[in-house]
Amino acid sequence: MASEDYTKAQKLARSAYRSAVSKGDYPYLPALDEILQQVNVKTEQPLGLVTIQLDQIVGTKTAGRQNAFAGNFMPLMPEKSEFAHKWDNVLSYHMDQGIGDPIVAYEFMNRFYVLEGNKRVSVLKYVHADSIEGSVTRVIPYPEDTLENKIYYEFLDFYKDSQINYIWFSQTGSFPKLSAALGKKSGEKWTEEELVNFKSLYNHFTELFVAKGGQNLKATPGDALLFYLSLYPYEDILQKTPAEMKADVDKIWEEFPLIGHDTTDKAVVLEPAQEQGGSIFTRFFSQTSSKQLKIAFIHDQKMDQSGWTYSHELGRMALDQMFGDRIRTEAFFLQDESTDILELLNQVIAAGNHLIFTTSQKFLAASLKAAIEHPEARILNCSVGQPYSAIRTYYGRLYEAKFLAGMIAGAMSDNDKIAYIARYPIYGAVANINAFALGARMTNPRARVYLYWNSLLDREPFADLIRRESISVISDNDMIRPSSEERLFGLYMTRDGNLLKLAAPIWNWGRFYERIIRDFLQGNWDRSKDVRSKPAVNYWWGIASGILDLITSQNLPHGVDRLTQIMKQQIYTDEFNPFAGEITIQGGLTKGEKGKILTPEEIITQDYLVRSVVGFIPSAEQLEPEARELLSMQANLTPAATKIES
Repeated sequence: MASEDYTKAQKLARSAYRSAVSKGDYPYLPALDEILQQVNVKTEQPLGLVTIQLDQIVGTKTAGRQNAFAGNFMPLMPEKSEFAHKWDNVLSYHMDQGIGDPIVAYEFMNRFYVLEGNKRVSVLKYVHADSIEGSVTRVIPYPEDTLENKIYYEFLDFYKDSQINYIWFSQTGSFPKLSAALGKKSGEKWTEEELVNFKSLYNHFTELFVAKGGQNLKATPGDALLFYLSLYPYEDILQKTPAEMKADVDKIWEEFPLIGHDTTDKAVVLEPAQEQGGSIFTRFFSQTSSKQLKIAFIHDQKMDQSGWTYSHELGRMALDQMFGDRIRTEAFFLQDESTDILELLNQVIAAGNHLIFTTSQKFLAASLKAAIEHPEARILNCSVGQPYSAIRTYYGRLYEAKFLAGMIAGAMSDNDKIAYIARYPIYGAVANINAFALGARMTNPRARVYLYWNSLLDREPFADLIRRESISVISDNDMIRPSSEERLFGLYMTRDGNLLKLAAPIWNWGRFYERIIRDFLQGNWDRSKDVRSKPAVNYWWGIASGILDLITSQNLPHGVDRLTQIMKQQIYTDEFNPFAGEITIQGGLTKGEKGKILTPEEIITQDYLVRSVVGFIPSAEQLEPEARELLSMQANLTPAATKIES
């Protein structure tokens, strides 16, 4: 007769079996041999003796024993069977002496499948043990263009240095970011002390994460820990007491449901909200002791050094004219300060500002940390596609203006060749390039867009590209420094030694800031207690909102200008979108579907170039330090301890 423990384990097995059947899932252990029948295996690699976390053991190697266990590894065989007797013997041996013999297992995609030792695994899972030793063979698939495969190959690089297999992420780029957060370079082996310290941190953080219900979120414990490391340096975290770490997790808990997965379409606000009736200032002042709405703008550079800062400052000045003494705006330029961005934000918050706009994506990490540390603060960062609820982000659908500029470029090119100067391959930038190229192809089916990244570490001089390809039509930087004598910006062409301006996108940030302030005064900024009912908010307005436009030059032929204005009106009324239907990309593949428009998420996160673009999207390693830093902030923030080096 089987023991009482076997009977309890069997009940757990039957419960798991019934639950799986009711959901239409396979109720037994999966067999790796069956899984691999659908996989193109590259190689097998012996790993030797490995410590395996029991929750990573998910099945058997062969199909022979899989029906003896439910999907939770609990036993299904009858109580009077020889199997039950052997299971009880393994349990007794474990209780008396512990299980010393390693199992034999195969690892595939960082999940483990047992060849020898299924009962040992079952018993240890029953008694809630953490891990077991195993002699492991790794099965490596060929690289594929899937999220799981890409993450796995990043894991393989991480494992070579660390031998760590217990942490996992839901997004690409996370393993390199973790190494950077811990101050480890690629190829640098971990010391025994480093392994012990990190394992201790990971285990304690995971306990806190699970205790608050983290297992019900889309984010993995690794996703959440990486986010934690983006806010606080690793060495500081190691010195924190359990109570201090718990307090940190409590503060940032609302962000966890939003990390580890892409920004949802619902989080992208495409148009300004309709205003409610009544006096917005009356409502605001009735709810606060303040007699004046205080607004701070924090810029990276001074006005005379940056056209970007200049455009935002024009917007701030417009606010002063619109609202008069009912508001007070103040600008801060980080280069003027003797402090860093986080200290400056803390000072601005302490000064009682109700709204704070940080106008550079470089300030995203600090903006988020300041908002988490000061829940009373209302901070907006000028970026897009960020999955955080503590702050809001804002930008414009610049690709609409770029499409129109591309139409002009295609029509004006005399040899079908156009140059496009791009700065950083961050969210939205690739969509701008693709929209420009699609616009050029609309007016000139033979048009080719030669892409030039001016943030590459190793790049040829732009003049060499122009000379080699005999290019006369150029899409340059969208704006210039007000103090600069250089007048090359927007879309222009050279003809007979003369420079002809064709068009340029313009920003009207005053229109945006006015609408955001009115929305704030309507009382629409109260944070929801249930963050899952209120996702991250990313304002991403287009030409119809008035925050951006494309101005055209008198140098344009009448027909080209008229066609541009007609298409602008189509975009304005939402009757046309550059990313509607099927789009052929480099390599001959297609994106999108006939009769459908790409979602905001699909547009923001484009990581491919359309067929008519001659060029590539650079990796982080190919970029200058500043560009690399900005790129690392996409979707997950730069770890707090990361230092970007050339």
